[in-house]
Amino acid sequence: MPGTEAIKQNRKTIVIMGCGRVGGKLAAMFDAAGHKVTVLDLDAYSFRRLPPTFSGTALIGNGTDEEMLRKAGIEDASAFIALTQGDNRNVMAAQIAKHVFKVPRVICRIYDPLRKDIYEHLGLESISPTEVFADLLFNRLEKI
Repeated sequence: MPGTEAIKQNRKTIVIMGCGRVGGKLAAMFDAAGHKVTVLDLDAYSFRRLPPTFSGTALIGNGTDEEMLRKAGIEDASAFIALTQGDNRNVMAAQIAKHVFKVPRVICRIYDPLRKDIYEHLGLESISPTEVFADLLFNRLEKI
């Protein structure tokens, strides 16, 4: 198959904590792009969001637990993404991934925009869906 070797060479190992709508969708996207994906979630029912074609790994466990992160392959990960509903859990897991396991790229979701700015100031790459959606709505309505 043409391009298969190129895909293998660019294949990344990605660990995603949280298999909600965003986590499940993102895992499916990376998997479809040929990357090695592991998804962690506390609730096995969350994995229903993964498509039947998902070829990655789904693990039941806590992403703030270092042993569970090892099982998820964090030591070889090129990226870790924290996407649970809890800002505190996301920050804690992101710090473990970044400082303990030295994952090259760590991103966490922070709902609270004020906290996002503080965490970014401390060196954690974070995205606030609150800000993203507010900006999106503002830009759409400003055109009226």
